[in-house]
Order: sequence, then structure tokens, then C-alpha cells
Amino acid sequence: MLTEAIFYDTLRQGLWIATITSVPILTAALVAGIGVGLFQALTSIQEMTLTFVPKLLAIVAVFWMSMSFMTETLVSFFQDRIIPMVTGG
Repeated sequence: MLTEAIFYDTLRQGLWIATITSVPILTAALVAGIGVGLFQALTSIQEMTLTFVPKLLAIVAVFWMSMSFMTETLVSFFQDRIIPMVTGG
């Protein structure tokens, strides 16, 4: 039986997993954005694609490097918490 405490604990853990898996990508976007913004401020170049392309490349590179971590984290969460709740175990 799914009690309210189990539901909220699972929801809390799911939100924590979502936060942990998104931190590397958001950090890469933040660092790339600050770097490009600083470069634009120093050189007075105000090109819109200059802000978009480096951020996109940084996000894709970090996603590629952290994909195994994200997959392992999500799979273990589903195997340990979600699937037993669905099957009633």
C-alpha cells in the first residue's frame, strides 16, 4: 500500500535525482555563458550566435561525458524505488 509518507519520500528522492543529474549540464552552460559574456564585454562584439554556439557545444560535450553517470543514477532510482512500488514489492 502506498502511504502518503512513502509517496512524498519518493517524490523528494526523485526531485533530488533530477537536481543531481542536471547540475553538470547547468554548470557547463553557466561557465560558458560567463566566459562568452566576458569576452563580448571585453571586445565589444555583440553577435547573438557567439553566445549560443559555445554554450551549445559545452552542453553537448558535458552531456556526452556525464551520460553514463546520469543513466546509472536514473536506472538505479527506478530499480530501487519505482519498479518495486509498481509491482507491489
